[in-house]
Amino acid sequence: MKKDIHPPFQKAIVHCACGSEFEAFSTVKEIRVEICSQCHPLFTGQQKIVDSGGRVERFRRKFQKIEGNSKGSKRKKQGNN
Repeated sequence: MKKDIHPPFQKAIVHCACGSEFEAFSTVKEIRVEICSQCHPLFTGQQKIVDSGGRVERFRRKFQKIEGNSKGSKRKKQGNN
């Protein structure tokens, strides 16, 4: 590697929009992020569903109909034998 062309690798403080702060290593001293492991739904287990115009409820009703049809009703094929 060439000398004196790489920026210094140092401790950085990461600031999240939720107010959480933690240390990491980077070439910059401060990093600002919108979401971190303290507030991300994957890590917190809190799922937020944004429903626009009842789409989620309509999907659930549709899925419930399909699930209900496939559970116990097996139709016999009618053929001319």
